[in-house]
Amino acid sequence: MTAAITDQARLDLPGHWPAALGPQTLAGLDLPTPFLAVDLDTVVDRYTAFAAAIPGVSTFYAMKCNPSADILGTLAALGSGFEVASIGELRMLQEIGVDPAEVLYSNPIKPPAAIVEARKAGLWRFSFDSEGELHKLAQLAPGAAVYIRLRVDDSTSSFPLSRKFGAEAHEARALLLLARQLGLRPYGVTFHVGSQCGTTSAWRQAIAAAGALMAALAADGIHLEMLDLGGGFPARYVERVPSLEQIAGAIVPALDELLPYRPRLLAAEPGRHLVAESAVMVASVLGREVRAGENWLYLDIGAYHGMMETQQTVQQWRFPLWTSRTDHALVPHLPFTVTGPSCDSSDTMFYGVNLPSTVDVGDRLYIGSAGAYTLSYASHFNGFPPPEPVFVGGVAPSAHLPAARVGGS
Repeated sequence: MTAAITDQARLDLPGHWPAALGPQTLAGLDLPTPFLAVDLDTVVDRYTAFAAAIPGVSTFYAMKCNPSADILGTLAALGSGFEVASIGELRMLQEIGVDPAEVLYSNPIKPPAAIVEARKAGLWRFSFDSEGELHKLAQLAPGAAVYIRLRVDDSTSSFPLSRKFGAEAHEARALLLLARQLGLRPYGVTFHVGSQCGTTSAWRQAIAAAGALMAALAADGIHLEMLDLGGGFPARYVERVPSLEQIAGAIVPALDELLPYRPRLLAAEPGRHLVAESAVMVASVLGREVRAGENWLYLDIGAYHGMMETQQTVQQWRFPLWTSRTDHALVPHLPFTVTGPSCDSSDTMFYGVNLPSTVDVGDRLYIGSAGAYTLSYASHFNGFPPPEPVFVGGVAPSAHLPAARVGGS
């Protein structure tokens, strides 16, 4: 067995771990695993801090990262707007009473039937980044307001997006002129600096590109009404990331210095930043083995049941971990490979993570910062169930899992 790591015998719970979901609280939740414990008060705090940090910028939650009804209801009660990527997401918002007229449809490529349904429901603002999408919108949503997605540098993000979406700067002006020619309403410009962006300068550079486009269009008689800063606002996992204050310190002066005029609507589409740190994934240890000198832990949750981001980054995506062991911070720790329950060998999440040497079958592993892109990605692969969400705190009553709710008002 790999030697114990004795210099890590005393550990502290990460400071960004939700206070309402400490190990003792989680140990008291007598629920079958896997489940995702979500502290809605943390969501409230994150939203409030985001709105205060960048004055004058309206928040449109990117619901794809966690579309739980409790989270949507909590954010709606706070006055948040929403950004959708599909008609299915718009329907979820309609179910909780959100007016489609207040929603942004920011997926640049949309199914024709989705455009028709969204327009009929009252949604009037659509993103695009190509001539083909403009012709589609002109035919199916005549007169709609359209905003172009610019391709910007997203090389400092964990999940770059520019290879799939975004018009080049030299194409954007012509596309918005074409939009006007087709009877659409040239409404705005947006960009995305990549999910989990690691540098504040990315926003300044993107705002500069948007400002240049706005200035060029002004000469054509087009005055854009919206600048959408997109997403990419990071959450804290294990590695440090730019703080919200640091990001705001780059964005706020850039808006003053790099735009030819201030659009009527300044928007942002945070997702991960608002919800990731609000939740803890709770899984049970199914087996502990030694293979080729490595310690292995087998859990009842894996990449295909909510932890897909560990696969997307070739096992470089690290989450804060804790266990249900009462001796967690007292005993020596060992390096473990942590894998999922399926028969797929690639269903492995963590390599060389230090956990108590005493951890064994029946113990629980707590995976922190698990509120984003876990429920969204979870499947029933190999017949194993995805995690059930359970909510504490918050102001929105549960509409779909009353039995699983353990707190709040």
